[in-house]
Amino acid sequence: MRVWMHLTGLFFAAIYLQAADGVTFVGHDKVAASLAKSGGLVTQSDLTVSGSHRTGAGQVEVHDKETDVFYVTDGEATLITGGTMEGGKVTKPGQHLGTNIVGGETHHLAKGDVIVIPAGVPHWFKEVPQSVSYFVVKVLKP
Repeated sequence: MRVWMHLTGLFFAAIYLQAADGVTFVGHDKVAASLAKSGGLVTQSDLTVSGSHRTGAGQVEVHDKETDVFYVTDGEATLITGGTMEGGKVTKPGQHLGTNIVGGETHHLAKGDVIVIPAGVPHWFKEVPQSVSYFVVKVLKP
């Protein structure tokens, strides 16, 4: 019984310490605006969170030190991952944009889907029939 009480106390202490250090809250109004027009929500040393809204295709992207996590909240899109980027150029340190992917994998994204794209993997919103809204969590490598 004492061990259980001890573990419970440690659990609640850990929750308290986590909440007291580094917790970020973003209200629903700002979240809704971010999803409607695309915009940042959280910026920390090891990650960023933003809302994105697309009404058309994008460019091929490769991030050397960022893993992307997408969570689709509305709409649908065709995302290509992997393969080889064509027409690539460095746009800023660690960031590359291109015009096409050869040999990639096609994913049909719809509301509720989550996809994780590791750093260094080309990815491209090739088709957006109407629109797609999604959260992007970028986990940054040191």
